[in-house]
Amino acid sequence: MKKINFLKGMLVVAMMFIANLTVSAGNPGDNLIYNAEEVNGVVVSETVFKMDGTTLTNYMKHNYKYDANQQRTEDEALKWNGSKNRWENNLCIRYTYGNKSVTTEYYKWNAKKKEYILVPEMTVTMDK
Repeated sequence: MKKINFLKGMLVVAMMFIANLTVSAGNPGDNLIYNAEEVNGVVVSETVFKMDGTTLTNYMKHNYKYDANQQRTEDEALKWNGSKNRWENNLCIRYTYGNKSVTTEYYKWNAKKKEYILVPEMTVTMDK
């Protein structure tokens, strides 16, 4: 039962993330190009470009953090602001690993407070 609840929670997180990308970009279709940066075989960041005709434009960027066991502990997503010509914070997903469980917390960027704010209804804990 806990696994089903976790899967439902992860599905909601994935749907929110995809919806956020879709709202931000309109309808990118198959025009996304991914460029991952690895350090010692671990992906530490990934830049997503959008194909605009024959030109690639910045779209999203993910920065990843890992623990000593190389388990992902954080996925920070930034959106490209073309009018300001810079990356801007958007959301952050944090993972906490227990002996027998994994907790996933979803945070949304609050520009006024200049910090990530927890979205409690998106927190999910699952047995390993």
